Amino acid sequence: MHELSLSSAIVNTVVKHAAGRPVTVVSMRVGALRQVVPDTLDFYFGFVAEGTVCEGARLEQELVAARLRCAGCEREWEIDVPVFMCPDCGPSGRVEVAAGDEFEVESIEVEEAECIAPR
Repeated sequence: MHELSLSSAIVNTVVKHAAGRPVTVVSMRVGALRQVVPDTLDFYFGFVAEGTVCEGARLEQELVAARLRCAGCEREWEIDVPVFMCPDCGPSGRVEVAAGDEFEVESIEVEEAECIAPR
């Protein structure tokens, strides 16, 4: 249920950058290692967004596959289940996360005020 606190963080970030303009779309990058349930995040986003410039905005989530990289041989591979061992170097390889740990607001779309000044 950490999606509720994550949704609050998203809305807080977007509100700061929207500068009072109504938000229509929030685009996110969410890594597989974050263990976020996309439908649950979307639900809580709608809930937390009520009464803010994000109310009614669509949350778009780009899911980023988990990838590891071996520091020794520089091989990268995607994983379904986190097994932090290089397929080439075995247990002697020093493995780090190459992708899949993201949780980023990539962009927001806002409604611009219509210009009503005479020409």
